[in-house]
Amino acid sequence: MPHQGRLLFRMAPLCMLLSMLMVSCFNFCLCHKNSEFALTNPEKREKSSTKETERKETVAEEELEPEILEVFHPTHEWQALHPGQAVAAGSHVRLNLQTGAREVKLQDEDKFQTNLKGLKKGKRLNINTNTYTSQDLKNALAKFKEGAEMENSKEDQERQAKVKRLFRPIEELKKDFEELNVVIETDMQIMMDNAQDLLSFGGLQVVINGLNSTEPLVKEYAAFVLGAAFSSNPKVQVEAIEGGALQKLLVILATEQPLTTKKKALFALCSLLRHFPYAQQQFLKLGGLQVLRSLVQEKGMEVLAVRVVTLLYDLVTEKMFAEEDAELMRDMSPEKLQQYRQVRLLPSLQEQGWCEITAHLLALPEHDAREKVLQTLGALLATCRDRFHQDTQLRGTLGTLQAEYQALAALELQEGEDEGYFRELLDSINSLLTELR
Repeated sequence: MPHQGRLLFRMAPLCMLLSMLMVSCFNFCLCHKNSEFALTNPEKREKSSTKETERKETVAEEELEPEILEVFHPTHEWQALHPGQAVAAGSHVRLNLQTGAREVKLQDEDKFQTNLKGLKKGKRLNINTNTYTSQDLKNALAKFKEGAEMENSKEDQERQAKVKRLFRPIEELKKDFEELNVVIETDMQIMMDNAQDLLSFGGLQVVINGLNSTEPLVKEYAAFVLGAAFSSNPKVQVEAIEGGALQKLLVILATEQPLTTKKKALFALCSLLRHFPYAQQQFLKLGGLQVLRSLVQEKGMEVLAVRVVTLLYDLVTEKMFAEEDAELMRDMSPEKLQQYRQVRLLPSLQEQGWCEITAHLLALPEHDAREKVLQTLGALLATCRDRFHQDTQLRGTLGTLQAEYQALAALELQEGEDEGYFRELLDSINSLLTELR
């Protein structure tokens, strides 16, 4: 008992605290009672609820009902469109970016009369006055682009002015260095100097011998170096012919080699033959056209076929222009002119079937490849005219390409390109078809 008495004595304060909390909660509930549970007249409450529901439904119907606007009848002149006015569909509406007002005029008389007939029948316009036509957006976008271009031009001018302040023109630097006996060379001059250095210390022959390596990668790098050294460098070209570079390059192209190796070998061959009629003579004597014909007809070598056709086009036009310039300008040495005349390129192309081979390459899908083939066909037309007349496949291919490029040229014309890329291709095709009729 003494133990229980002490326990009750200790719990007495706790019980008093709980009682006080319960009284406070009861008072709070009475003060903040919910109207839903309040004691009200059921009939009045039902009537009040009904009125509230009707009010909400009325508001909802008003919100969903389309806006009935005053119909504005436009004319063929621009007129301001005031708020609360609507126009018939088919009218031309624009946003005046200067005044900020919306303007309207008739766009299509037939469409406007059709809309007026609909209005007379009692149809109601449902127009959102906050929308804009596609023409409004196009006009606004055009203004935005003009502003952006002006900002870009200003930025470019500022950038150019800053560059001019920081750097001096190359001409001024050359003058200053000339006074100091220092010569500034361009990249092409440096490349030629490097080729001359390669020739002077006997390194050119070492690179040429690298074409005989059993490692394809060594052949590839050697051909790439030679191609860069041959470009516009007659002395190196002559030394390369004497060092047997032409024969070695033809061997690479005629034998089984990786595609990358053949690419570099063809690059070196093109650099060696261009503007070097003596090398072109030796190329024909060594059967170079037969090697290229086999390369073009080899499966998987389509990318090289386009480069071969480009090379043939360059050689044909180079010979033609060289002979014409020699007669008109008379500034070519007689020896070089004689070398060009000894290059029997066009007869050799006809004899070895290059008229048909070139024509069949029009089946390549790339536009760039077709462009180069068309150029070569035009250059070969005088020589291959009879062969082209007999080639029914060529005429069919030209007809198919004509239809394709007519559609593409029409799209270019719609975009505002009167003399576009596809238009030029179409003109080449039309010219060939006219010559073959």
